[in-house]
Amino acid sequence: MTASHTDLFARLDALGIAHNTHEHPPIFTVAEGAGMKDDMPGGHTKNLFLRDKKGALILVSALAETKIRINRLHTALGCGRLSFAKPELLLEALGVTPGSVTAFALMNDPHARVRFVLDSALMAHDIVNFHPLSNNATTAIAADDLVRFVRDTGHEPEVLDFHALPAAADAAQ
Repeated sequence: MTASHTDLFARLDALGIAHNTHEHPPIFTVAEGAGMKDDMPGGHTKNLFLRDKKGALILVSALAETKIRINRLHTALGCGRLSFAKPELLLEALGVTPGSVTAFALMNDPHARVRFVLDSALMAHDIVNFHPLSNNATTAIAADDLVRFVRDTGHEPEVLDFHALPAAADAAQ
């Protein structure tokens, strides 16, 4: 069963994790949310749901401004070449739809099929902001609490410095 934002907030409360949610019109891209999030402190995110050529699933949560070179990322992660996963697979694996991809969706992956990669630049912020399982709101929590939440879902976050990856001609924004 796919969790709702009510389930998410209950889980955060049960873990003693303080959270603050701002409702807003649906946001599908980082660019769409730029002006809307100006009054929300902390690091704002972009989240990519990827699949390697062998079928491994990877969720990347990065600072919105971080350039992620997907054609080089597989080398850093030690996996097969990566591409964006299909929306059907996103819904099946994490229970969310495109535009609502979020680290909070890891609670919908109880068997830890999805590998989770965090941007070190995002984790440099005290507060981090993610959609609460839908893209019509943004929820802020402490970066350390995000790690605690992720571990509670059965996932071990891998922190990666995307700025240290070799440059490439085609970068995903």
